[in-house]
Amino acid sequence: MVFSSILFLSFFLPLFLGAFYLSPKGLKKWVIVFFSLFFYGWGAPIFIFFLLGSTIIDFQLCKHFGKENPNRKKFLIGSLILNVGLLCYFKYANFFLTNLFYAGEQLGFSAISFKEILLPIGISFFTFQKISYALDVYSGNNKKLDSFLDYLLYIIMFPQLIAGPIVRFKDVHQQLLGFSNNPFDQKLHGLYRFIIGLSKKVFIANTFAVVVAQINALGIDTMNSADAWLATIAYCFQIYFDFAGYSDMAIGLGLMMGFKFPENFNFPYLSKSITEFWKRWHMTLGLWMRDYLYIPLGGNRSSSYRTYINLGLVFLISGLWHGANWNFLIWGAYHGCFLILERLFLSKILKKIPGFLRITYTLFVVLISWVFFSMDLDAALLFLEKMMDFSSLQLSIDISNKTLTILIIGIICSFSAVNKPIENYANSLPEKLAQVGWKGSLAVFPLMLALLSMAYVWLMNAGFNPFIYYRF
Repeated sequence: MVFSSILFLSFFLPLFLGAFYLSPKGLKKWVIVFFSLFFYGWGAPIFIFFLLGSTIIDFQLCKHFGKENPNRKKFLIGSLILNVGLLCYFKYANFFLTNLFYAGEQLGFSAISFKEILLPIGISFFTFQKISYALDVYSGNNKKLDSFLDYLLYIIMFPQLIAGPIVRFKDVHQQLLGFSNNPFDQKLHGLYRFIIGLSKKVFIANTFAVVVAQINALGIDTMNSADAWLATIAYCFQIYFDFAGYSDMAIGLGLMMGFKFPENFNFPYLSKSITEFWKRWHMTLGLWMRDYLYIPLGGNRSSSYRTYINLGLVFLISGLWHGANWNFLIWGAYHGCFLILERLFLSKILKKIPGFLRITYTLFVVLISWVFFSMDLDAALLFLEKMMDFSSLQLSIDISNKTLTILIIGIICSFSAVNKPIENYANSLPEKLAQVGWKGSLAVFPLMLALLSMAYVWLMNAGFNPFIYYRF
């Protein structure tokens, strides 16, 4: 079940909000947990027991992190082995076995078949949150939770369970302990944020996705350079509005429930370097990698050589985190190389050229990276050949005026202040509503209601509603 679905909008969300707001304060956490388990179980009923079982074991391990316990490090190691081990087994065992058996075949051994291991939905996201809790508590940055209900709530809260944002324990520790009824303006802000995210996903991301699907249907062998470039550009904006829209919906749902989740995107395509891009794109992943991997490895505190090694390793792991395939590993290594090159000399050159050229450089690098991200290596190399073959610039597909208009709006929104105020808009809206009172609320509400209605009708009439990050 995804947020941009008729099932979620028509049944799950109204039932949840009704139960949540009508229940007394002492039961609200239970309501969230119950609906979160149902939400996860709907998409992966086989794995609901895996999620619960691993969460219970991990909570018990983390209870022994007290500094008075001489074996606390052993319990930390146990927690990390549990979480990393399960992630590696479910996400990477197929990849490892496939490559192992392929290597065996090349050496003359007979082919071996195996049954593929199913991947639990959202395992990359909730595993990182479990590790965040273990490391934050062990280091003493935050006190452990005494209540299993609070820990379970932190791990399985449905807005961020399947596709983030990746909520570090430090981000919500006090909110879990001080959970209370949130004010009306925060609920209203959350509703508006959800509708804006839904609009990004349904109107813009899905339109770009249709263009990508139409061109991919041609086949790489038959498409020309114009087709390849349009598909790459369309995918670039599809994945942005797809993921950023989903993050907006998750943040909005959190606000409606009384939780403030961290921001996940901040106008990434306005970045003037790859270094800046990774401060704006999927920010919660970047912060997680910084806090729990890059800094423990030594960060940039050692020699330049060691810093480059740390950067390369972090982005190799970031690539593998996205998926168990060589294309993701290459995608991570590709970004890591440009980060290292910028530290070596590129940043000095970039500082001397105009801002729009720096943005153009960053966009070009990112565009090429999305080719590797979206297809396997052989297909990506062939696709890049098509992009660089400028012998034919005539599109092979027809684009309607409606589609073209939405594509242009999406691109403009990616670079204009209309789309940028993720933090400014989020923080100032409640204050503005408090100042103007009900008149201001009523002035904004019809627009949001119209957007919600249009998105609903659009989903009712559309049979194509992909979500890229659902498989991670």
